[in-house]
Amino acid sequence: MATSGNRKSEKVRRANRVIQQRTFILMLILGIGTFLLLFTKLYQLQVNRHEELQKLAVSQQTRSTVVSASRGTIYDRNGNILAISATAETVFLSPLEINETLEESEKAEDPADKVSWSKDSLAAALAQILGVNEENIRKRMDRVDSQYEVIKLRADEDVANKVREYINENNVRGVYLVTDTKRYYPYSTLASHVIGFVGDDNTGLYGLEAHYEKELEGQTGLVITAKDNAGNDMLYEFEQYFDAEDGSDLVLTIDTTIQYYLEKAVEDIVHKYNSTEGGQGIILNAKTGAVLAMASYPNYDLNDFAAVRDPGMLKAIQEKKATLGEMQMRQWWNKSLNETYEPGSTFKPLTLAAALEEGVIDMDTTYTCTGSIHVLDANIHCTASHGFQTLKETAAHSCNPAFITYGLRLGNEKFYQYMKSFGLMDGSGVDLDGEGQSIFMSPENFSELDLACYAFGQNFNITPISLIAAQAACINGGYLYKPYIVDQMLDEDGNVIWQHDNTPVRQVISEETSANVRECLEYVVAEGTGRNGQVAGYRIGGKTGTADKGQTGELIVSFMSFAPADDPEVIMLVTLDTPDRGCGTYPSGGNMVAPACSQVMSEILPYLGIEPSYSAEELLGADTTVPNVVGLTIEEAKEKLSAKGRNLNYRVVGEGDKVTDQTPVGGAIIPGKSVVVLYAGAPKPDTLCSVPNLVGRTPSEANMVTTNAGLLIRFTGTTDSESSSVRVISQSETAGAKVPAGTVITVQLGDGSVQD
Repeated sequence: MATSGNRKSEKVRRANRVIQQRTFILMLILGIGTFLLLFTKLYQLQVNRHEELQKLAVSQQTRSTVVSASRGTIYDRNGNILAISATAETVFLSPLEINETLEESEKAEDPADKVSWSKDSLAAALAQILGVNEENIRKRMDRVDSQYEVIKLRADEDVANKVREYINENNVRGVYLVTDTKRYYPYSTLASHVIGFVGDDNTGLYGLEAHYEKELEGQTGLVITAKDNAGNDMLYEFEQYFDAEDGSDLVLTIDTTIQYYLEKAVEDIVHKYNSTEGGQGIILNAKTGAVLAMASYPNYDLNDFAAVRDPGMLKAIQEKKATLGEMQMRQWWNKSLNETYEPGSTFKPLTLAAALEEGVIDMDTTYTCTGSIHVLDANIHCTASHGFQTLKETAAHSCNPAFITYGLRLGNEKFYQYMKSFGLMDGSGVDLDGEGQSIFMSPENFSELDLACYAFGQNFNITPISLIAAQAACINGGYLYKPYIVDQMLDEDGNVIWQHDNTPVRQVISEETSANVRECLEYVVAEGTGRNGQVAGYRIGGKTGTADKGQTGELIVSFMSFAPADDPEVIMLVTLDTPDRGCGTYPSGGNMVAPACSQVMSEILPYLGIEPSYSAEELLGADTTVPNVVGLTIEEAKEKLSAKGRNLNYRVVGEGDKVTDQTPVGGAIIPGKSVVVLYAGAPKPDTLCSVPNLVGRTPSEANMVTTNAGLLIRFTGTTDSESSSVRVISQSETAGAKVPAGTVITVQLGDGSVQD
């Protein structure tokens, strides 16, 4: 019995041990499984979702507010503000809150708890104040689940104040204003293609605003505030503030005064000659490459860059010949930079410079023009049979066969090398985006006929900015400079943090060669196709250009000029695209563009402090300032008017001993040899004089008619020409206008016989 009991006890113990072992194993498995599950979950939370949960925790525990950086200001070279950021306010709606407010108002029994406005009245009021579409506001209000619907970005402060006043007076809930910044352009359309504009997010989209986006935008700041359980901001000791870093300011090489003169001249010739494709102009400092002015027409208002202003473009949109988007792109197009063209004869100074540098021609070279030249199987014509010519005369006559001959003497390889050295293959490198790509024949396919055409500026395409940089190298001593627009960058305290380096890219030709090129180009203006580019008192060099636009029969006419011719400070290139050939003026750069360049030069050279150098004969007719002689005796007045350098004549009206009045008044600037009328006791007539129509008259006719009208005349333009074709082409005062006696009428002379 005992043995049997022991056996049973042993079996029970073994069974218990098995159960214990199985239980242990099961618990071990369950423990490991639980650990693995927990480990996996923790790994997912702490590793895989770490950043997500961290951001969630931060958002629950803190509130962050962005502090906008102020975009850098853009100045011209004299400190005039061209672009600036100012405080504005963005207006937005919370449709959810508006809807809840109106529902509460409907349920309210006390009239004092009801609101006086509705969605319709609110939309109408905001539309009127903000100048936006009422229907669009109303649609946004219907998005009742939304808490943020922008209805006006960057409203001006006075507009924002009107919105705020309306909200307060009518106890409106759900309309909010947040502080922002807005870009303003004080000069509106001036230099629009250079400055560019920013988008809705204040990011530069075009021009310098885009090219220097990184420097202008600055660094956004941040305010981080701790929140309690209820989501309320905690005390300031729990707040962190990260300062915004304002963008850098830009100081440009652009001069607003010079820019104005250039833009006006380009716009005038576009309208005068009915150009369908507009025009462009560039003025550089010839010795550094600094861009003093860059104009492209048609232009646009930087403060409303999406609006199309040009009548021709608006007509195309109305007649559905073009879309709004196409016309916007066209008005933003910078013809000086984005567009390539065949330069025509304004390229000839480069051929001349290369041929002189290589010694294949010299200043004693002559050429006899028979009216054409045969190259391979092509017969290339000239504008006339010029006959025997010196080197300077071939430039003055813009003789195609002569320049083809110079190019052929250089040879394909050398000619191609010089185009590369002048920077034409790689572009100018100016600090603006979107420079057009030059179009040249590849070296392996560059034939003798290609060389012949290239030598006088046809069958290849370059941008105006790359051409003027190369032209400057021809006349400034041979140095190629990269054109540039930004001269300095300033920090928020006005300290210079970056300065442009004026080191030239390379010297392409020698100073001796450059001096010879200047001499030839000065002769072009003095005696050749550039006569209409003359400016009284200044030595001007230049080159005209008239180029075909493919096989269409349309033209691009242009003129390059520089001054002073012996030591150039400024160089200018103006082009007119597709002028009307039936406008009554012979279509050429010398006739259409050179007079405009003469006008600009006559304005900017004195402005830049470049003194005129009159010859003895010119000095007699040079402008002078009328002294104030009222109150002096007649003899004292005569002596003052006849003082050395004044060259003023006088006429006395009356029999008194003293001057009681005078015409013109003291301080007026009039031409030398003009007559000043002195009133000695006699009353000065107050009758206004009628301005005669002088356009089309010879200089002598214009002088006689103006004098008979009781007015003074001042001649500009082609004042040094013996051609019988010189006529008045414009006048400062409109014909028929009434002006005081003694008013100076400035007229511009042009030689209509000029051809290119």
